[in-house]
Amino acid sequence: MRLSELRKKKWFALISNMYILVLTVFVIWMVFFDTNSLLIHLELRKEIRKLEKQQEFLKQEISRDKKIIEKLSDPEELEKFAREEYYLKKKNEEIYLIEYEDSLKNEKDGEE
Repeated sequence: MRLSELRKKKWFALISNMYILVLTVFVIWMVFFDTNSLLIHLELRKEIRKLEKQQEFLKQEISRDKKIIEKLSDPEELEKFAREEYYLKKKNEEIYLIEYEDSLKNEKDGEE
C-alpha cells in the first residue's frame, strides 16, 4: 500500500488529524503522568475511605469511653471497677481468686 492510498483511508485521516493527536496525548498525559493523574486520585480516594472508616471506629470508641467515664464518676461503681479489674481491697479484707478447671491450662496440653 502506498502512502497516497493510505491517506485516502478514513481511519488514517481521523488518526492523523492534529486535534485528535493533541487530545490523545493530553488525555494519556493526564491519566498516567501528571501529578494530579487519575491513578493518584484513585489511590487518594481509597485512602480517604480507609481514614473515614477509622474515624468512625474511633468515634465509637470515644463514645464508649465517655460512657465508662460517666459510669466511673459514681464512687460505688469506681470501687466495683477497682475490685474487679485491679483486685484492690479495703484494709482488713482478704481476696480469694477462684479459678475454674476449664480456665486452667493442663500440663499435658502444653506438652503436645
